[in-house]
Amino acid sequence: MPDDSWNCACGWRVSMLDGFPAFSPDLARENAGFQPGYFAELSMLEETNFWFRARNALILSMLETHFPDAESFLEIGCGTGYVLSGIREAHPQMKLRGSEIYTAGLGFASSRARGADLMQMDARKMPFFEEFDVIGAFDVLEHIMEDEAVLSQMHESVKPGGGILVTVPQHPFLWSEQDVAACHVRRYTRRELEEKMIRAGFRVERATSFVSLLFPLMMASRLVAKQKTTDPMSELRLGRTTNRIFEVLMNLELKLISSGLSMPFGGSLLMVGRKS
Repeated sequence: MPDDSWNCACGWRVSMLDGFPAFSPDLARENAGFQPGYFAELSMLEETNFWFRARNALILSMLETHFPDAESFLEIGCGTGYVLSGIREAHPQMKLRGSEIYTAGLGFASSRARGADLMQMDARKMPFFEEFDVIGAFDVLEHIMEDEAVLSQMHESVKPGGGILVTVPQHPFLWSEQDVAACHVRRYTRRELEEKMIRAGFRVERATSFVSLLFPLMMASRLVAKQKTTDPMSELRLGRTTNRIFEVLMNLELKLISSGLSMPFGGSLLMVGRKS
């Protein structure tokens, strides 16, 4: 956990909430961005679900390709700490920090991402300046109305020459009750996210879709979901055989992306931005 370095010589001291430094404690229990009651089920699903496993592998591949010398990493919206735990396993010497607007998520992250400094924080108001080699936001921006404010804060908080890794849901035409239940405010087009990253001061180094080989199935699922209200976890509850087949396809897709191919369409979008 962070120590007294969070506190100022002028006498200002950061609040502590549920054992974590809290920079926006008024938002730590409830806000419109997510339903914190889902963290418990999410923490159980992530370890085995094909989508989370494949996304972690993609994040690690992009981190190693674009930022091979990175020594520090901040994840915004770290949730239950699944991504941080993957980075810790692959890069045990990297200095890791994670932020989450809900302290409920940090409770799970503290046991999973051991050694990472965790804090409660509103990503629209980050208390850092040129602090990190890389900052990640993985399926976070779509929950925040002021996404450009978050990107600007990421730009201010990352070191010159460093950068960001971002994943978001893609294609507004896929909007369904699933997005409403997940507290999304948008699905992105590639052009929209790229323009927002450029306005924030980043040079886009890589952009690729993923969940591409499964895209036809996703489209069919979303068309059905338009007709009914669902909960945000329903797409993740898969049988073992189905989950395994989907993971094989996602691993094939990862090999294509890691070889340099950028997928032209898919349910999700990844972008790498560099601070000049």
